[in-house]
Amino acid sequence: MASLLLRNLFFTILQPGTAAVLIPWLLLRGTGTPLVPDNWNALHFIGLLLAIGGLTIMMICIWRFPSEGQGTISPVDPTRKLVTGGLYRYSRNPIYVGVTILLLGEAIYFWSWRLVVYAVLLFIGFHIWVLFHEEPRLRRVFGAEYDEYSARVHRWI
Repeated sequence: MASLLLRNLFFTILQPGTAAVLIPWLLLRGTGTPLVPDNWNALHFIGLLLAIGGLTIMMICIWRFPSEGQGTISPVDPTRKLVTGGLYRYSRNPIYVGVTILLLGEAIYFWSWRLVVYAVLLFIGFHIWVLFHEEPRLRRVFGAEYDEYSARVHRWI
């Protein structure tokens, strides 16, 4: 279990960490956008709450991979069991939903059109990845179990 947790930590930093932290930082770098604004307003609080909510969704779901799926979030080190508990009862892809909510929260907090465009493009990329890679792989690996799961749980929300 310790090995799975360490591998998940590594892949969490590498994959969603890059998408939700590194790339937004690179997009905002040089724009003069402060990390902590001088004058807080309602949009800062809304953005912060969305970002925290998205991060919470993401982390709760990532925990399911070693605890329930006996694997990691990475396609190079996938789960051995189909993850269907927790938030996976409501969405087949809650990590992607969480990352998107986190990014939209960042966009609102920093009032950045660049982050809005990035969040939309990333979500389109998630959708394409899910349709052409993840779902076919899950159908191959888990067969009827995945077909039954996808029949009762929506792809997104």
